[in-house]
Amino acid sequence: MLCGISGEAPQEPVASKKSGVVYEKRLVEQYINEHGAEPNGEVITADDLLPIKSSRIPRPRPPTLTSIPALLATFQNEWDNLALETYNLREQLARTREELATALYQHDAAVRVIARLTKERDEARDSLSKVTVTDGAAAGEDMVVDSVELLPEELAAQVDQTHQSLSKSRKKRPVPEGWVSADEVSSFEPTTINSLPVPQATSLDLEGSYAVAGGLNGEAAIYSIEADNVERTVPVNEPVTDTLWSGSKVFFATSQGNIKVYEAGNEIGTMSEHAGAASGLSLHPSGDLLASVGTDKSIVFYQLETMKRVSRAYADASLTTCAFHPDGHLFAAGTVNGDIKLYMTKTLEQAVVFKLGAPVQAIVFSENGFLLAATAKGQTSVTIFDLRKEGDAAVSKVLETGGSVQSLAWDYSGQFLATGGATGITVQQYTKSSKKWSEPLRNSVAAIAVRWGESGKKLVSLNGEGVVSVLGVKN
Repeated sequence: MLCGISGEAPQEPVASKKSGVVYEKRLVEQYINEHGAEPNGEVITADDLLPIKSSRIPRPRPPTLTSIPALLATFQNEWDNLALETYNLREQLARTREELATALYQHDAAVRVIARLTKERDEARDSLSKVTVTDGAAAGEDMVVDSVELLPEELAAQVDQTHQSLSKSRKKRPVPEGWVSADEVSSFEPTTINSLPVPQATSLDLEGSYAVAGGLNGEAAIYSIEADNVERTVPVNEPVTDTLWSGSKVFFATSQGNIKVYEAGNEIGTMSEHAGAASGLSLHPSGDLLASVGTDKSIVFYQLETMKRVSRAYADASLTTCAFHPDGHLFAAGTVNGDIKLYMTKTLEQAVVFKLGAPVQAIVFSENGFLLAATAKGQTSVTIFDLRKEGDAAVSKVLETGGSVQSLAWDYSGQFLATGGATGITVQQYTKSSKKWSEPLRNSVAAIAVRWGESGKKLVSLNGEGVVSVLGVKN
Protein backbone atom coordinates (compact mmCIF):
# COMPACT_ATOMS: atom_id res chain seq x y z
CA MET A 1 0.00 0.00 0.00
CA LEU A 2 1.19 3.50 -0.87
CA CYS A 3 0.06 6.83 0.49
CA GLY A 4 -2.13 8.86 -1.92
CA ILE A 5 -0.23 12.02 -0.99
CA SER A 6 3.44 11.10 -0.49
CA GLY A 7 3.55 7.98 -2.66
CA GLU A 8 5.42 6.17 0.10
CA ALA A 9 4.45 3.20 2.24
CA PRO A 10 2.49 4.68 5.18
CA GLN A 11 3.63 4.02 8.73
CA GLU A 12 0.11 4.62 10.09
CA PRO A 13 -2.22 3.90 7.19
CA VAL A 14 -5.80 5.07 7.13
CA ALA A 15 -8.44 4.73 4.41
CA SER A 16 -11.14 7.21 3.43
CA LYS A 17 -14.64 5.83 3.95
CA LYS A 18 -15.87 7.77 0.91
CA SER A 19 -13.16 7.25 -1.66
CA GLY A 20 -11.34 4.22 -0.23
CA VAL A 21 -7.92 5.81 -0.88
CA VAL A 22 -5.12 4.93 1.57
CA TYR A 23 -3.17 7.78 3.18
CA GLU A 24 -0.55 8.39 5.81
CA LYS A 25 -2.69 9.45 8.74
CA ARG A 26 -0.68 12.47 9.78
CA LEU A 27 -0.54 13.79 6.18
CA VAL A 28 -4.22 13.42 5.39
CA GLU A 29 -5.30 14.90 8.74
CA GLN A 30 -3.11 17.94 8.10
CA TYR A 31 -4.61 18.26 4.60
CA ILE A 32 -8.18 17.92 5.98
CA ASN A 33 -7.51 20.61 8.60
CA GLU A 34 -6.34 23.02 5.86
CA HIS A 35 -8.84 22.22 3.05
CA GLY A 36 -11.78 20.45 4.66
CA ALA A 37 -11.55 17.69 2.06
CA GLU A 38 -9.26 14.95 0.92
CA PRO A 39 -6.93 15.56 -2.07
CA ASN A 40 -9.38 14.16 -4.65
CA GLY A 41 -11.99 16.73 -3.60
CA GLU A 42 -14.28 14.55 -1.45
CA VAL A 43 -15.50 16.51 1.60
CA ILE A 44 -14.61 14.47 4.69
CA THR A 45 -13.67 14.92 8.32
CA ALA A 46 -11.20 13.09 10.49
CA ASP A 47 -14.04 10.77 11.58
CA ASP A 48 -14.31 9.49 8.00
CA LEU A 49 -10.79 8.02 8.18
CA LEU A 50 -10.71 4.30 8.87
CA PRO A 51 -7.47 3.04 10.43
CA ILE A 52 -5.94 0.02 8.73
CA LYS A 53 -4.44 -2.56 11.10
CA SER A 54 -1.43 -4.62 10.09
CA SER A 55 0.95 -6.98 11.88
CA ARG A 56 4.07 -5.00 12.58
CA ILE A 57 6.45 -4.22 15.36
CA PRO A 58 5.83 -0.69 16.61
CA ARG A 59 8.79 1.62 16.40
CA PRO A 60 9.79 3.12 19.73
CA ARG A 61 9.63 6.91 19.93
CA PRO A 62 13.18 8.31 20.15
CA PRO A 63 13.69 10.33 23.32
CA THR A 64 15.89 12.94 21.66
CA LEU A 65 17.36 13.92 18.28
CA THR A 66 20.77 12.69 19.31
CA SER A 67 20.15 9.19 18.04
CA ILE A 68 20.07 8.07 14.44
CA PRO A 69 16.44 6.82 14.69
CA ALA A 70 15.36 10.23 16.00
CA LEU A 71 17.12 12.00 13.14
CA LEU A 72 15.57 9.61 10.63
CA ALA A 73 12.11 10.37 12.06
CA THR A 74 12.78 14.09 11.80
CA PHE A 75 13.91 13.67 8.22
CA GLN A 76 10.76 11.64 7.59
CA ASN A 77 8.58 14.45 8.96
CA GLU A 78 10.41 16.98 6.81
CA TRP A 79 9.98 14.78 3.77
CA ASP A 80 6.26 14.39 4.52
CA ASN A 81 5.85 18.17 4.74
CA LEU A 82 7.80 18.64 1.50
CA ALA A 83 5.70 16.01 -0.27
CA LEU A 84 2.49 17.67 0.96
CA GLU A 85 3.69 21.13 -0.14
CA THR A 86 4.74 19.82 -3.56
CA TYR A 87 1.34 18.24 -4.05
CA ASN A 88 -0.39 21.49 -3.09
CA LEU A 89 1.81 23.45 -5.52
CA ARG A 90 1.03 21.07 -8.37
CA GLU A 91 -2.66 21.36 -7.63
CA GLN A 92 -2.53 25.17 -7.45
CA LEU A 93 -0.55 25.33 -10.70
CA ALA A 94 -3.13 23.25 -12.55
CA ARG A 95 -5.97 25.38 -11.15
CA THR A 96 -4.16 28.62 -12.06
CA ARG A 97 -3.61 27.45 -15.62
CA GLU A 98 -7.32 26.72 -16.00
CA GLU A 99 -8.24 30.15 -14.57
CA LEU A 100 -5.73 31.87 -16.87
CA ALA A 101 -7.06 30.10 -19.96
CA THR A 102 -10.63 31.07 -19.01
CA ALA A 103 -9.56 34.71 -18.43
CA LEU A 104 -7.82 34.86 -21.80
CA TYR A 105 -10.90 33.58 -23.61
CA GLN A 106 -13.09 36.08 -21.76
CA HIS A 107 -10.68 38.93 -22.55
CA ASP A 108 -10.59 38.05 -26.25
CA ALA A 109 -14.38 37.90 -26.38
CA ALA A 110 -14.65 41.24 -24.56
CA VAL A 111 -12.23 42.90 -26.98
CA ARG A 112 -14.23 41.65 -29.96
CA VAL A 113 -17.51 42.86 -28.47
CA ILE A 114 -16.01 46.28 -27.66
CA ALA A 115 -14.64 46.63 -31.21
CA ARG A 116 -18.01 45.73 -32.72
CA LEU A 117 -19.93 48.09 -30.44
CA THR A 118 -17.45 50.90 -31.11
CA LYS A 119 -17.87 50.45 -34.87
CA GLU A 120 -21.66 50.41 -34.57
CA ARG A 121 -21.55 53.51 -32.36
CA ASP A 122 -19.36 55.42 -34.81
CA GLU A 123 -21.57 54.44 -37.75
CA ALA A 124 -24.67 55.49 -35.84
CA ARG A 125 -23.12 58.83 -34.87
CA ASP A 126 -22.04 59.43 -38.46
CA SER A 127 -25.50 58.62 -39.79
CA LEU A 128 -27.28 60.72 -37.19
CA SER A 129 -25.01 63.68 -37.87
CA LYS A 130 -26.00 63.69 -41.54
CA VAL A 131 -29.60 62.66 -41.89
CA THR A 132 -33.00 63.11 -40.33
CA VAL A 133 -36.08 61.04 -41.00
CA THR A 134 -39.22 62.69 -42.31
CA ASP A 135 -42.17 62.50 -39.96
CA GLY A 136 -44.39 60.61 -42.40
CA ALA A 137 -41.96 57.86 -43.38
CA ALA A 138 -43.67 54.48 -43.50
CA ALA A 139 -42.29 51.55 -41.57
CA GLY A 140 -39.85 49.44 -43.57
CA GLU A 141 -39.16 52.17 -46.16
CA ASP A 142 -35.73 53.69 -46.75
CA MET A 143 -34.93 56.81 -44.81
CA VAL A 144 -35.59 60.06 -46.65
CA VAL A 145 -33.16 62.88 -46.09
CA ASP A 146 -34.89 66.11 -45.11
CA SER A 147 -31.94 68.31 -44.13
CA VAL A 148 -31.54 70.53 -47.20
CA GLU A 149 -29.84 73.90 -47.05
CA LEU A 150 -31.20 76.20 -49.74
CA LEU A 151 -29.12 78.66 -51.71
CA PRO A 152 -29.19 82.27 -50.49
CA GLU A 153 -31.60 84.46 -52.44
CA GLU A 154 -28.91 86.40 -54.30
CA LEU A 155 -27.24 83.19 -55.52
CA ALA A 156 -30.59 81.64 -56.44
CA ALA A 157 -31.37 84.74 -58.50
CA GLN A 158 -27.99 84.43 -60.20
CA VAL A 159 -28.76 80.80 -61.08
CA ASP A 160 -32.04 81.90 -62.70
CA GLN A 161 -30.33 84.70 -64.60
CA THR A 162 -27.60 82.38 -65.89
CA HIS A 163 -30.18 79.82 -66.98
CA GLN A 164 -32.27 82.38 -68.89
CA SER A 165 -29.23 83.91 -70.56
CA LEU A 166 -27.57 80.69 -71.66
CA SER A 167 -30.71 78.78 -72.68
CA LYS A 168 -31.72 81.55 -75.10
CA SER A 169 -28.35 81.83 -76.83
CA ARG A 170 -27.69 78.09 -76.88
CA LYS A 171 -30.41 77.23 -79.38
CA LYS A 172 -29.10 79.67 -81.99
CA ARG A 173 -25.40 79.19 -81.35
CA PRO A 174 -23.55 77.97 -84.47
CA VAL A 175 -20.46 75.80 -84.51
CA PRO A 176 -17.52 78.18 -83.90
CA GLU A 177 -15.50 79.09 -86.95
CA GLY A 178 -12.35 77.00 -87.28
CA TRP A 179 -13.70 74.24 -85.04
CA VAL A 180 -12.33 70.76 -85.62
CA SER A 181 -14.04 68.73 -88.33
CA ALA A 182 -14.88 65.03 -88.46
CA ASP A 183 -12.12 64.46 -91.04
CA GLU A 184 -9.56 66.06 -88.73
CA VAL A 185 -10.74 64.01 -85.78
CA SER A 186 -10.44 60.81 -87.78
CA SER A 187 -6.78 61.63 -88.45
CA PHE A 188 -5.91 62.29 -84.80
CA GLU A 189 -2.78 60.55 -83.54
CA PRO A 190 -0.41 61.14 -80.61
CA THR A 191 1.70 64.23 -81.33
CA THR A 192 3.41 64.46 -77.93
CA ILE A 193 3.78 62.01 -75.04
CA ASN A 194 5.21 63.05 -71.69
CA SER A 195 5.50 61.31 -68.33
CA LEU A 196 4.35 63.54 -65.46
CA PRO A 197 5.63 63.14 -61.88
CA VAL A 198 2.17 61.92 -60.84
CA PRO A 199 2.18 58.15 -60.27
CA GLN A 200 -1.24 56.58 -59.64
CA ALA A 201 -2.89 59.42 -61.56
CA THR A 202 -6.64 59.84 -61.04
CA SER A 203 -7.80 63.07 -62.67
CA LEU A 204 -7.13 65.66 -65.37
CA ASP A 205 -8.45 69.09 -66.31
CA LEU A 206 -7.51 71.80 -68.83
CA GLU A 207 -7.40 75.58 -68.83
CA GLY A 208 -6.33 77.05 -72.14
CA SER A 209 -3.10 75.44 -73.25
CA TYR A 210 -2.29 74.06 -69.79
CA ALA A 211 -3.33 70.85 -68.07
CA VAL A 212 -3.31 69.82 -64.42
CA ALA A 213 -3.13 66.21 -63.25
CA GLY A 214 -3.56 64.81 -59.74
CA GLY A 215 -2.85 61.40 -58.21
CA LEU A 216 -3.27 59.19 -55.18
CA ASN A 217 0.27 59.92 -53.95
CA GLY A 218 -0.80 63.47 -53.04
CA GLU A 219 1.10 65.14 -55.87
CA ALA A 220 -0.18 67.23 -58.80
CA ALA A 221 1.55 68.68 -61.84
CA ILE A 222 0.90 71.62 -64.16
CA TYR A 223 1.72 70.69 -67.76
CA SER A 224 2.17 73.04 -70.73
CA ILE A 225 0.59 71.46 -73.81
CA GLU A 226 2.30 73.80 -76.27
CA ALA A 227 5.77 73.59 -74.71
CA ASP A 228 5.40 69.88 -73.82
CA ASN A 229 6.95 70.21 -70.39
CA VAL A 230 6.02 70.26 -66.70
CA GLU A 231 5.67 73.86 -65.56
CA ARG A 232 5.18 73.20 -61.85
CA THR A 233 4.51 70.47 -59.31
CA VAL A 234 1.94 71.05 -56.59
CA PRO A 235 2.21 69.16 -53.26
CA VAL A 236 -1.41 68.51 -52.31
CA ASN A 237 -0.30 66.11 -49.52
CA GLU A 238 -3.56 64.17 -49.70
CA PRO A 239 -4.71 61.55 -52.24
CA VAL A 240 -6.42 63.43 -55.09
CA THR A 241 -9.73 61.99 -56.33
CA ASP A 242 -10.81 64.75 -58.76
CA THR A 243 -9.37 67.94 -60.26
CA LEU A 244 -10.96 71.13 -61.58
CA TRP A 245 -9.30 74.21 -63.10
CA SER A 246 -11.20 77.49 -63.31
CA GLY A 247 -9.48 80.75 -64.24
CA SER A 248 -6.45 81.17 -62.01
CA LYS A 249 -7.62 78.68 -59.38
CA VAL A 250 -7.14 74.92 -59.29
CA PHE A 251 -9.36 72.77 -57.07
CA PHE A 252 -8.46 69.32 -55.79
CA ALA A 253 -10.93 66.91 -54.18
CA THR A 254 -9.19 64.51 -51.79
CA SER A 255 -9.90 61.20 -50.13
CA GLN A 256 -9.80 63.01 -46.78
CA GLY A 257 -13.00 64.88 -47.66
CA ASN A 258 -11.27 68.21 -48.32
CA ILE A 259 -11.50 70.57 -51.30
CA LYS A 260 -8.10 72.26 -51.60
CA VAL A 261 -7.76 75.50 -53.56
CA TYR A 262 -4.47 76.56 -55.18
CA GLU A 263 -3.46 79.69 -57.03
CA ALA A 264 -0.05 80.25 -58.62
CA GLY A 265 1.12 77.02 -57.02
CA ASN A 266 0.20 78.12 -53.46
CA GLU A 267 -2.61 76.81 -51.32
CA ILE A 268 -5.05 79.65 -50.62
CA GLY A 269 -7.81 77.73 -48.88
CA THR A 270 -9.32 74.43 -47.84
CA MET A 271 -13.02 73.59 -47.64
CA SER A 272 -13.83 70.63 -45.38
CA GLU A 273 -17.50 69.68 -45.50
CA HIS A 274 -17.44 65.94 -46.27
CA ALA A 275 -17.30 63.26 -43.58
CA GLY A 276 -15.85 60.80 -46.12
CA ALA A 277 -13.88 61.05 -49.33
CA ALA A 278 -14.84 63.81 -51.77
CA SER A 279 -15.39 62.03 -55.09
CA GLY A 280 -16.37 64.68 -57.64
CA LEU A 281 -16.19 68.39 -58.52
CA SER A 282 -18.14 70.58 -60.93
CA LEU A 283 -18.29 74.31 -61.65
CA HIS A 284 -21.52 76.21 -62.26
CA PRO A 285 -21.63 78.06 -65.63
CA SER A 286 -21.86 81.38 -63.75
CA GLY A 287 -18.40 80.71 -62.33
CA ASP A 288 -19.55 81.62 -58.82
CA LEU A 289 -20.62 78.20 -57.53
CA LEU A 290 -18.51 75.10 -57.00
CA ALA A 291 -20.15 71.75 -56.28
CA SER A 292 -18.65 68.68 -54.65
CA VAL A 293 -20.07 65.24 -53.87
CA GLY A 294 -18.72 62.52 -51.59
CA THR A 295 -19.00 59.02 -50.27
CA ASP A 296 -20.87 60.43 -47.25
CA LYS A 297 -23.88 60.90 -49.61
CA SER A 298 -23.65 64.68 -49.40
CA ILE A 299 -23.92 67.34 -52.13
CA VAL A 300 -22.25 70.62 -51.17
CA PHE A 301 -22.30 73.97 -53.01
CA TYR A 302 -19.63 76.58 -52.23
CA GLN A 303 -19.49 80.26 -53.12
CA LEU A 304 -16.07 80.78 -54.69
CA GLU A 305 -15.80 84.39 -53.55
CA THR A 306 -15.97 83.44 -49.88
CA MET A 307 -15.03 79.73 -50.24
CA LYS A 308 -17.84 78.92 -47.80
CA ARG A 309 -20.66 76.38 -47.98
CA VAL A 310 -23.91 77.94 -49.20
CA SER A 311 -26.07 74.87 -49.80
CA ARG A 312 -26.11 71.18 -48.91
CA ALA A 313 -28.31 68.12 -49.36
CA TYR A 314 -27.99 64.36 -48.97
CA ALA A 315 -28.76 61.50 -51.33
CA ASP A 316 -29.74 57.96 -50.33
CA ALA A 317 -26.43 56.42 -51.47
CA SER A 318 -22.74 57.27 -51.72
CA LEU A 319 -21.99 59.61 -54.63
CA THR A 320 -19.27 58.99 -57.21
CA THR A 321 -19.31 61.89 -59.70
CA CYS A 322 -21.23 65.06 -60.58
CA ALA A 323 -21.83 67.66 -63.29
CA PHE A 324 -23.74 70.93 -63.75
CA HIS A 325 -26.03 71.33 -66.74
CA PRO A 326 -24.54 73.81 -69.23
CA ASP A 327 -27.43 76.20 -68.42
CA GLY A 328 -26.81 75.78 -64.70
CA HIS A 329 -30.39 75.04 -63.59
CA LEU A 330 -29.79 71.29 -63.15
CA PHE A 331 -27.21 69.36 -61.20
CA ALA A 332 -26.51 65.67 -61.85
CA ALA A 333 -24.89 63.25 -59.41
CA GLY A 334 -24.03 59.57 -59.89
CA THR A 335 -24.38 57.00 -57.10
CA VAL A 336 -22.81 53.66 -56.23
CA ASN A 337 -26.15 51.90 -56.70
CA GLY A 338 -26.28 52.89 -60.38
CA ASP A 339 -28.68 55.85 -60.21
CA ILE A 340 -28.07 59.22 -61.87
CA LYS A 341 -30.00 61.79 -59.86
CA LEU A 342 -30.88 65.16 -61.37
CA TYR A 343 -31.55 67.99 -58.91
CA MET A 344 -32.81 71.54 -59.30
CA THR A 345 -29.79 73.72 -58.55
CA LYS A 346 -31.68 76.35 -56.55
CA THR A 347 -33.47 73.98 -54.16
CA LEU A 348 -31.55 70.69 -54.58
CA GLU A 349 -34.95 69.09 -55.05
CA GLN A 350 -34.70 65.81 -56.95
CA ALA A 351 -36.22 66.18 -60.42
CA VAL A 352 -35.61 62.86 -62.17
CA VAL A 353 -33.60 59.63 -61.83
CA PHE A 354 -31.90 57.69 -64.63
CA LYS A 355 -30.66 54.15 -63.99
CA LEU A 356 -27.44 52.53 -65.24
CA GLY A 357 -27.47 49.34 -63.14
CA ALA A 358 -23.91 49.67 -61.78
CA PRO A 359 -21.84 52.27 -59.87
CA VAL A 360 -21.74 55.40 -62.02
CA GLN A 361 -18.24 56.10 -63.36
CA ALA A 362 -18.67 59.34 -65.34
CA ILE A 363 -21.41 61.72 -66.50
CA VAL A 364 -21.27 64.73 -68.83
CA PHE A 365 -23.88 67.03 -70.36
CA SER A 366 -23.87 67.86 -74.05
CA GLU A 367 -23.44 71.53 -74.90
CA ASN A 368 -26.81 71.50 -76.65
CA GLY A 369 -28.40 71.07 -73.22
CA PHE A 370 -30.60 68.15 -74.27
CA LEU A 371 -28.37 65.09 -73.88
CA LEU A 372 -26.58 63.47 -70.96
CA ALA A 373 -23.86 60.86 -71.52
CA ALA A 374 -23.09 58.40 -68.74
CA THR A 375 -21.17 55.21 -68.14
CA ALA A 376 -20.92 52.83 -65.20
CA LYS A 377 -18.00 51.00 -63.66
CA GLY A 378 -16.99 47.99 -65.76
CA GLN A 379 -19.30 48.86 -68.64
CA THR A 380 -18.02 48.95 -72.23
CA SER A 381 -20.83 51.20 -73.38
CA VAL A 382 -21.95 54.81 -73.02
CA THR A 383 -25.64 55.51 -72.49
CA ILE A 384 -27.08 58.71 -73.97
CA PHE A 385 -30.13 60.08 -72.11
CA ASP A 386 -32.52 62.61 -73.64
CA LEU A 387 -33.45 65.09 -70.91
CA ARG A 388 -36.68 65.93 -72.71
CA LYS A 389 -38.06 62.44 -72.05
CA GLU A 390 -38.79 60.33 -69.00
CA GLY A 391 -38.49 56.70 -67.97
CA ASP A 392 -37.19 54.14 -70.44
CA ALA A 393 -37.94 56.52 -73.29
CA ALA A 394 -35.15 58.80 -72.03
CA VAL A 395 -32.51 56.32 -73.27
CA SER A 396 -31.70 57.82 -76.66
CA LYS A 397 -28.70 55.67 -77.62
CA VAL A 398 -26.28 53.09 -76.23
CA LEU A 399 -22.82 53.44 -77.78
CA GLU A 400 -20.50 50.41 -77.68
CA THR A 401 -16.82 51.33 -77.31
CA GLY A 402 -15.27 47.86 -77.17
CA GLY A 403 -13.62 48.40 -73.79
CA SER A 404 -14.31 49.72 -70.31
CA VAL A 405 -14.94 53.48 -70.13
CA GLN A 406 -13.52 55.59 -67.31
CA SER A 407 -13.86 59.14 -68.63
CA LEU A 408 -16.19 61.15 -70.89
CA ALA A 409 -15.74 64.56 -72.51
CA TRP A 410 -18.15 66.37 -74.82
CA ASP A 411 -16.70 69.11 -77.00
CA TYR A 412 -18.02 72.68 -77.00
CA SER A 413 -19.89 72.23 -80.30
CA GLY A 414 -21.82 69.23 -79.00
CA GLN A 415 -20.79 67.10 -81.99
CA PHE A 416 -18.03 64.92 -80.56
CA LEU A 417 -18.09 62.74 -77.44
CA ALA A 418 -14.67 61.44 -76.38
CA THR A 419 -14.37 58.31 -74.24
CA GLY A 420 -11.27 57.08 -72.44
CA GLY A 421 -10.53 53.72 -70.89
CA ALA A 422 -7.95 51.01 -70.37
CA THR A 423 -8.28 49.76 -73.94
CA GLY A 424 -8.03 53.14 -75.63
CA ILE A 425 -9.77 56.34 -76.73
CA THR A 426 -12.76 56.70 -79.03
CA VAL A 427 -14.59 59.71 -80.42
CA GLN A 428 -18.31 59.33 -81.10
CA GLN A 429 -19.91 61.88 -83.44
CA TYR A 430 -23.55 62.94 -83.36
CA THR A 431 -24.83 64.45 -86.60
CA LYS A 432 -27.78 66.69 -85.82
CA SER A 433 -29.15 66.77 -89.34
CA SER A 434 -29.43 63.00 -89.67
CA LYS A 435 -29.72 62.33 -85.93
CA LYS A 436 -27.23 59.48 -86.28
CA TRP A 437 -24.08 58.46 -84.48
CA SER A 438 -20.74 57.51 -86.03
CA GLU A 439 -17.24 56.76 -84.76
CA PRO A 440 -14.56 58.82 -86.52
CA LEU A 441 -11.75 57.81 -84.14
CA ARG A 442 -10.63 54.73 -82.23
CA ASN A 443 -7.09 54.11 -80.98
CA SER A 444 -5.27 52.11 -78.30
CA VAL A 445 -4.00 54.98 -76.13
CA ALA A 446 -5.02 53.99 -72.59
CA ALA A 447 -6.62 56.79 -70.59
CA ILE A 448 -8.23 57.32 -67.22
CA ALA A 449 -9.20 60.88 -68.24
CA VAL A 450 -9.71 62.74 -71.54
CA ARG A 451 -10.30 66.45 -72.25
CA TRP A 452 -10.76 68.52 -75.42
CA GLY A 453 -8.23 71.26 -76.15
CA GLU A 454 -8.75 74.66 -77.80
CA SER A 455 -11.12 74.60 -80.82
CA GLY A 456 -11.25 70.81 -80.46
CA LYS A 457 -7.97 70.60 -82.38
CA LYS A 458 -6.36 68.56 -79.61
CA LEU A 459 -7.48 65.74 -77.37
CA VAL A 460 -5.49 65.44 -74.15
CA SER A 461 -5.46 62.13 -72.25
CA LEU A 462 -3.86 60.84 -69.05
CA ASN A 463 -3.26 57.21 -68.07
CA GLY A 464 -2.92 55.69 -64.60
CA GLU A 465 0.89 55.90 -64.63
CA GLY A 466 0.84 59.67 -65.11
CA VAL A 467 1.67 59.65 -68.84
CA VAL A 468 -0.05 62.47 -70.72
CA SER A 469 -0.70 62.06 -74.45
CA VAL A 470 -1.77 64.89 -76.75
CA LEU A 471 -3.68 63.72 -79.82
CA GLY A 472 -4.02 65.93 -82.86
CA VAL A 473 -3.41 66.26 -86.58
CA LYS A 474 0.28 66.00 -87.32
CA ASN A 475 1.65 68.71 -89.64
